[in-house]
Amino acid sequence: NRGFNFRCTVNKKMEYQVLSRKYRPQKFDEIIGQPHVVETFINSIKSNRIAHGYLLSGLRGVGKTTTARVFSKTINCLEKDKDSPCEKCQNCIEIKESRSLDVIELDGASNRGIDEIREIKETVKYPPLSSAYKIFIIDEVHMLTREAFNALLKTLEEPPDNVIFILATTDPYKIPDTILSRTLRFDFKRVTNKELSNHMQNILSKEKIKYEDNALDMIAFKADGSVRDALSILDKIISYSHSNVSYDLVKESLGIIEDQVYLKIFGYILKNDERTLLNEVKEI
Repeated sequence: NRGFNFRCTVNKKMEYQVLSRKYRPQKFDEIIGQPHVVETFINSIKSNRIAHGYLLSGLRGVGKTTTARVFSKTINCLEKDKDSPCEKCQNCIEIKESRSLDVIELDGASNRGIDEIREIKETVKYPPLSSAYKIFIIDEVHMLTREAFNALLKTLEEPPDNVIFILATTDPYKIPDTILSRTLRFDFKRVTNKELSNHMQNILSKEKIKYEDNALDMIAFKADGSVRDALSILDKIISYSHSNVSYDLVKESLGIIEDQVYLKIFGYILKNDERTLLNEVKEI
């Protein structure tokens, strides 16, 4: 109002992302620990033998939903001459940001009733807007009710040519046989400790954070085959240790007792040395 011109520069800080989200695989070659699944998906895309229904089962945090998203991006990528998503086209960007109208993700725990499945059956009738396929990813599908499973049967058996269902679960034994027989099942394995350690080493190198190898081995052991659990623990250690992942800090943060302590206790038991045993337990 007084004739002054102010130039305002707003510095927008990037929102912090946890490691499991920041380094979530975006292509098949970035998925670790599941070569049998990745190779099968790649070959099916190359040979154009794409099924209408898939069931991905396995431990939490081993890559089921990630694989479903990468598969969705690959077959809907606008660069058709590539075996992996280009990450630049509209479809790849929208699927990566979970805002694609042709790749619909549902949580089976929150959408477990027959009404939600009926809504899916109505949506299936319409063709995809900008993609080759309309894909429904239903996570924790074992949480659906019996009525919901029954309503899904016919649609899952004979969907339109451009519709694909990808069901993910941590408990495949709760899924009816009628659903299992209508899908291709892939069992995801626990990721080995060595693969988890190597994965964390690559991430910490990119983040320029110091680490000790035995500290990462301990985190991998504690994660018990889950990539997401390993990265969640690693996130906590980084915050706790001020960007220095050391063995002692990991042990202190996770409350881990070393094997040598257990061996000493077993030795006292074998020797019937009650007094020393009680003192050791008290010290612990």
